[in-house]
Amino acid sequence: MSLIGKEISEFSVQSYQGGEFKTVTKDDVLGQWSVFFFYPADFTFVCPTELEDLANKYGEFKGAGCEIYSVSTDTHFVHKAWHDASERIQKIQYPMLADPTHALARDFEVLIEADGVAERGSFIVNPEGKIVAYEVTAGNVGRNADELFRRVQASQFVAEHGDEVCPAKWEPGAETLKPSLDLVGQL
Repeated sequence: MSLIGKEISEFSVQSYQGGEFKTVTKDDVLGQWSVFFFYPADFTFVCPTELEDLANKYGEFKGAGCEIYSVSTDTHFVHKAWHDASERIQKIQYPMLADPTHALARDFEVLIEADGVAERGSFIVNPEGKIVAYEVTAGNVGRNADELFRRVQASQFVAEHGDEVCPAKWEPGAETLKPSLDLVGQL
């Protein structure tokens, strides 16, 4: 079953950001573009490479009006400990959401029940709180922040220009497609 168009559920979780613990709720997400970036656990191998990649691109996401929320089933205390211990994780400026009750992982359908951790899932959520794009990969395959950012830009473009679509490898400023009414029924 597809999650495209699904509205995210109400939530309230603790986060670690900028040396502080903060509460993040669904209301904080509404009104802006967001990426929920699920990963299995703190203090692991692939996860810090992905989170550092996102940290290096965070300014571009923010410049595009998009907040990043990394999410694992660890507590906010574990996020802080990892941040304090890892040079890669110290680069992170975006909120690191704690999901020890698995509420978010269940809502986004990425929880691995037997292990109590999340799959690697990247979800683009529009300002209305609806999932417009997502990808879930195996735990041993890292993701690419550049491609995720491109998908955010494409999602924003089609939201603004509803009669146009973005072809493969579309980048801002590149040509888009305008399906004719004759072809729409063939899609």
